[in-house]
Amino acid sequence: MKEHIWNLIADALSSLQQEGILPSWNKDKIQVQRTRDKSHGDFASNISMVLAKEARQKPQKLADLIVARLPEHPWVKKVDIAGPGFINFTLALPAFQAVVSQVLEQKESFGRCRTGHGKTVHLEFVSANPTGPLHVGHGRGAAYGDALARLLTAVGYQVHREYYVNDAGRQMDILAVSVWLRYLELCGETLPFPSNGYQGEYVRNIARSLKAGEGDLPHHSATEILAGLPADAPTGDREKYLDALIQKIKNLLGKNSYQKVFEQALNTILAGIREDLAKFGVTYDAWFSERHLTEMGAIEIAIERLKAAGHLYQKAGAWWFYATNFGDEKDRVVIRENGQPTYFASDIAYHLSKLEQGYHKIIDIWGADHHGYIPRIKASLQALGADLQQLDIQLVQFAILYRGKEKIQMSTRSGEFVTLRELCQEVGKDAARFFYVMRGAEQHMDFDLELAKSQSNENPVYYVQYAHARICSVFRQLKTREFVWNSEQGREHLGKLNEAHEVTLLDRLSCYSEVVESAAIQSAPHLLAYYLLDLARDFHTYYNAHTFLVDIPELRDARLALIAATRQVIKNGLTLLGVSAPESM
Repeated sequence: MKEHIWNLIADALSSLQQEGILPSWNKDKIQVQRTRDKSHGDFASNISMVLAKEARQKPQKLADLIVARLPEHPWVKKVDIAGPGFINFTLALPAFQAVVSQVLEQKESFGRCRTGHGKTVHLEFVSANPTGPLHVGHGRGAAYGDALARLLTAVGYQVHREYYVNDAGRQMDILAVSVWLRYLELCGETLPFPSNGYQGEYVRNIARSLKAGEGDLPHHSATEILAGLPADAPTGDREKYLDALIQKIKNLLGKNSYQKVFEQALNTILAGIREDLAKFGVTYDAWFSERHLTEMGAIEIAIERLKAAGHLYQKAGAWWFYATNFGDEKDRVVIRENGQPTYFASDIAYHLSKLEQGYHKIIDIWGADHHGYIPRIKASLQALGADLQQLDIQLVQFAILYRGKEKIQMSTRSGEFVTLRELCQEVGKDAARFFYVMRGAEQHMDFDLELAKSQSNENPVYYVQYAHARICSVFRQLKTREFVWNSEQGREHLGKLNEAHEVTLLDRLSCYSEVVESAAIQSAPHLLAYYLLDLARDFHTYYNAHTFLVDIPELRDARLALIAATRQVIKNGLTLLGVSAPESM
């Protein structure tokens, strides 16, 4: 419907141009929006205000001229001019009834468009450090990122999904050391575990696998390991102790043995992450290794470019980036005193590699705790001459998990967390994904486990899925009653759908394509989730107020066509959110 109105306005503007009243005009300036208040019609356009200056007309006068040249259309009931020059369109009921035929003809394609045709998007999301299993906090970023990828694809963008594997740096060394210390415990050694090591049971499981497969690793006593190390917390500095312990163990094990421990830990956890995401319905086009940046010389290239452009300086043996020159709160180290690049240097190189691949848009989805990284990343890319409009960084707030009224604490280091796998086992993938995307990514979220498991109208995903299952049940009853649905006859008699509940449902169905486009362009999957809740409510209300399997064939077929279209739209929408549409519940 929106497209039809757009075309009517374009025809009117073309007429004005041919008459010499309006100079050349840009079709992109035509905006048509649904009205929030039905008293102002169904759709409105501000085109007269946009083009008033070019036409050398007052907006209201130009609106009069446009309206006078609008082609007649059976779907348009009335056109009004309001306020400073808004053109309001009130549509006739056949315009809404026509959506039923569109849905039934287009099926899975209904709601898709070509807004992003020819444009590429690089979408990086989750990218949790492979130092432990994915927990419920990571699940929110996974659900949000995957839903956004599906939405962008639905509106025509070519989307590249990528997981950035942080498989280099200190966090991975801490994991490797944690695993080897647990390995030594299995070998009979007794030694204190570092206060800031990874303490989860998964670390012990990796150590057991390591011992079973690599039993010939060098064996060192606790005395030998602890000799010469500074004190750990609480009497000493836990970070200095951990750094010294890492270096000591690297020296004792040697490069090859240490690498075996490192790879066992990395590969085990990464395999678990891949498996959990696949079961959660999330797949990637690429898993990009941070270590690959070093191997391909990308970090050196980025650093040299910054040096050549005069954006780096040396201080106390380290290389610093003039981040303050580009709006950051302080300058940032890119190369440490020991010559090793920082995480920031890797991030610069990684983003530079994205830009050089020619993507029209780069979207990063980060956890809210990475808020401080945004200015420095943008500063570095600006220094490298990038167009910052290409980069869109979305922050996903934490998901706080409750079991009843009890808040569940989570910490990867201490091993106290609920994994994404455990969450899906308890509430199911569908409930988890729907709950995750029900709020805007920037909003805090309380995840109610009990509500997610409940089979009641208070459970949003159950409520939407039940609407789909209920419609399927009606069609099963159709066979039991020995009726036959004549789809073609139903579409021929859509004019019989004029009850208030039917008009409401038709109006809601007509909004679907616009909601999908808005959710994609605004990076807001929650818009679709709430649309589906509204659609389900409209259907349940209709179901409770009317009988579908009436004895009048024409009316029965028309109503069945309407609910079949509703079923298709519910399924299409749930699919874009990565949620199933069950036929029975």
